[in-house]
Amino acid sequence: MTTPQTNEKHLWVSWDEYHRLIERLALKVHESGWKFDQVLCLARGGVRPGDVFSRIFDVPLAILSTSSYREEAGTVRGDLDIAKYMTMTKGPLAGRILLVDDLVDSGVTLEKVTKHLKQNFAGVTEVRSAVIWTKGCSSIRPDYCMEDLPHNPWIHQPFEDYDGLRPHQLAAWLKKDDTAA
Repeated sequence: MTTPQTNEKHLWVSWDEYHRLIERLALKVHESGWKFDQVLCLARGGVRPGDVFSRIFDVPLAILSTSSYREEAGTVRGDLDIAKYMTMTKGPLAGRILLVDDLVDSGVTLEKVTKHLKQNFAGVTEVRSAVIWTKGCSSIRPDYCMEDLPHNPWIHQPFEDYDGLRPHQLAAWLKKDDTAA
């Protein structure tokens, strides 16, 4: 599948580019010298980067669901919802936490989740954030970022192809790849 042309309004990202950006972000965090005890990723966009970070740094992964983009196939921002519970395998969330997400858009999610962690998890001693993209309109800057996007483009990530795919369409979906080969 050919990735459309990127311009000031739209940033199109292929799977290869997406994975390379995550790896480069992990390297940036490593080269900073900061050591962290756990990765907390924000679902949905931060799940893939969080998984990669957890594997590369060999630290436990926690997942916290947040949602603000719900309307019109996930393209219109609404109120931020933060899940009451988070998922993790080892003990409570504590120590130095690397908060991972795919992007900082307005900054609301990163700001509110960071505040939520500090207010509700006494064992958390430090929170730093790592994202792939930061838009120019953001009210907050993450600690680590791969790409600054001053023109605030809509980022078309490779997994968005699944947003419109439904189970009854899978057979045809899989056949299109077979015919392209």
